[in-house]
Amino acid sequence: MGTATRAAFGDALSRLGQNHPKIVVLDADLSSSTQTRKFGDAYPDRFFQLGIAEGNMVGVAAGMALSGLVPFISSFACFLTGRFEQIRMSVGYNDANVCLVGTHSGVGIGPDGYSQMGLEDIALMRSLPNMVVVQPGDAVEAERATEFLADYVGPSYFRLTRQAVPDLFDQSYKFEFGQGVELSSGRDLTVVATGGVVANAVEAAKSLAAEGIDAGVINIHTIKPIDTALLARVADETGRILTVEDHGVVGGLGDAVLEALAEHPDVIVRKHGVRTYGESGSPDDLYRKHRLDAAGIAGAAKEFLGSAAQSPAKAIA
Repeated sequence: MGTATRAAFGDALSRLGQNHPKIVVLDADLSSSTQTRKFGDAYPDRFFQLGIAEGNMVGVAAGMALSGLVPFISSFACFLTGRFEQIRMSVGYNDANVCLVGTHSGVGIGPDGYSQMGLEDIALMRSLPNMVVVQPGDAVEAERATEFLADYVGPSYFRLTRQAVPDLFDQSYKFEFGQGVELSSGRDLTVVATGGVVANAVEAAKSLAAEGIDAGVINIHTIKPIDTALLARVADETGRILTVEDHGVVGGLGDAVLEALAEHPDVIVRKHGVRTYGESGSPDDLYRKHRLDAAGIAGAAKEFLGSAAQSPAKAIA
């Protein structure tokens, strides 16, 4: 089944601490859940437990960054980005070198329910001018992205899963910031996915192929800045893009793709994501309900192809 990207992040961060003496880690009483406890056990003098006070954690991290340290701060995505005003002023406005790590993102967290689901976090973080947004699709990509963010200078948001996700890459994988990964090419449409649903998009493409539909799959690990060149190329090749994300359909990957292709002629884009508030349930059941499993994505693709055939103009749904 693979590994949760939060677990891969925790392992990578602990390993990076040895050769990155300026890294400090701040947590909001969730270190076992966010996996930062591993760093804390290895480097207790560089680990700071701020308690259930994410707003204060953001301010402390900004001060540390402005003094020359490299803070990673972590909490559940909804709790961390819920402190948007502090992030906006203390981190964004000051261009502070803070990596904000939001774990337990999307409906994929399952039984904890909506109060703990980050479904608006990408939209919030994308709105800040100097904030980069990274969301890995599997454990290996999460490790490589953590390595990149340890050296990146500037505000960043790193979005991770609670649930285990299937492996997409082996240890030879190279993370290239700002560049999407073409997992397969297609003729009829391109599925552009991010995070925990990328593997489901790959499986959906396989099932579509069995029905004679040729669907390509793109993994977008860097949502901001997004790979406009790759998107433009696949828009030319297939003319149809289905975006897939475990996030609200407003302000997330789908809107990032639409913005990137706003002046690109003759491409039809459809957004596929979460359109309601979340609820409690198993990850599998919630993915099935919101049509984010392989069968749901394949079904959305077929519906998209059917409706797109009737429309000669660019459509947004």
